[in-house]
Amino acid sequence: MSTYTKKASGILSRLCARTLGSPLVPSLVIVVGLAAAGVKQAAAQHDPRIAPASAYVIRGATVHTLAGDAIANGVLVLSHGVIQEVGTDVAVPAGATVVDASGLHVYPGMIDAFSRLGLTEIGSVSATEDVAELGSWNPHLRAYEAIYPASEHIPVARANGVTHAVSAPGSGGGFRGGGAGGIPGQAALIHLDGWTVEEMSITPSAAMVIQWPTIRTRSFDFATFQVTERPYTEAKKEYDEQLQEMESWLEAARHYKQAVERGDPAKFNRDLQLEHLARTLGGELPVIVVANDKRGIESALDFAQRYDLRLILAGARDAREVKEQLAEKGIPVILGPSQSLPAEEDDSYYLPFSLAGELQAAGVTIAFATFNSSDSRTLPYEAANTVAFGLPHDEALKAVTLNAAEILGVADRLGTIEPGKLGNLIVTDGDPLEIQTQVNYVFIRGIPVDTENRHRRLWERYQERPGPAEQVPTGATAQTRQ
Repeated sequence: MSTYTKKASGILSRLCARTLGSPLVPSLVIVVGLAAAGVKQAAAQHDPRIAPASAYVIRGATVHTLAGDAIANGVLVLSHGVIQEVGTDVAVPAGATVVDASGLHVYPGMIDAFSRLGLTEIGSVSATEDVAELGSWNPHLRAYEAIYPASEHIPVARANGVTHAVSAPGSGGGFRGGGAGGIPGQAALIHLDGWTVEEMSITPSAAMVIQWPTIRTRSFDFATFQVTERPYTEAKKEYDEQLQEMESWLEAARHYKQAVERGDPAKFNRDLQLEHLARTLGGELPVIVVANDKRGIESALDFAQRYDLRLILAGARDAREVKEQLAEKGIPVILGPSQSLPAEEDDSYYLPFSLAGELQAAGVTIAFATFNSSDSRTLPYEAANTVAFGLPHDEALKAVTLNAAEILGVADRLGTIEPGKLGNLIVTDGDPLEIQTQVNYVFIRGIPVDTENRHRRLWERYQERPGPAEQVPTGATAQTRQ
């Protein structure tokens, strides 16, 4: 059992021990019931509208491959988890189930390039939170081990066209970053469908995540609900100490790697933390650095050069100030939500919206991410809102499909609709970046998956709510209600 899972299991065990035999037992029953409901949701994988088959054919739609021109009245064949053929003159395999998509559109499935999907369910319930582990330096831990396949957030995201995502560990601060630095662990790239995490797996260790420290003179005191200030010199000293500690870890990993490659294994003790961190040196395992201010970004660039890291910036709020340098060095950027307020009180309102266009125009490869779990469904709109502020529409679409795949090193399997690539795609009635567009079908690993989700169930439930004249008066007995 992983350290992540042990922590959640231990918390739940202590919760059970405290509540059994107490007045809180009904609450525990509710929690268990919710968990059971989640398992039931996970079991309903296949789209009930489409007959199960060894192969599926989507016929009549406009296929937006993102690898060339759109194919009108296209035919697309899926089997064995991958795209077999795509074109206009394609034969239908014997025994295939045909989906009539006349008048609809087919796009590659979208990827949330940095999310918390599967790691957090209810923020206020600690037993459902597995985003961060104790301690700041955990390069040996993988978020993959803690992912909960039956999370209610996963079907909500995939029903809106997100078919795969990076599930990343990390401490608080959200996409804006901030606070203490550290190495929370390794992010996983997963399909948003599967009974088990093994079925969901694309790349269990997709990247090492590093939270870059920042200088914080302000903090919020939850005891008094007030903002507290401290001297800049004190905050700067703490920042410098954290950078020194970061450097000491990378130096230790470098020496460890040298010892493994050149030394006698019998003469040193195995260190799992350094063993995993050493994989980042030389670029074997990419490093996603969450950094937002200019100082942090420049510092991360310096570390990447000195330790030969394959750097991916995440968040990158101030990236516009070093965009030429990022373009020159070929450093890609995973942007945080555009639907947000400016970080500083004197910033112009449009800065979160215009950043993507500025970076793309400068030659920086960009992708979008939600840095969240419950908001992962809004991924297409994070991209859409930047189009009016300078990012070309086609580039916005690539930023949630092909670009993200290229940044993560999986463009040979994902990001476009081409033969041989994984069958992760969506069938829509319009542009997936438009909020009024409906996602009609979702295919993951070449299988049509169920788009049923908690949001839809609640919407349908309250749509059927009786009107005032039909409602039972308050205080009516159970017998009257029946």
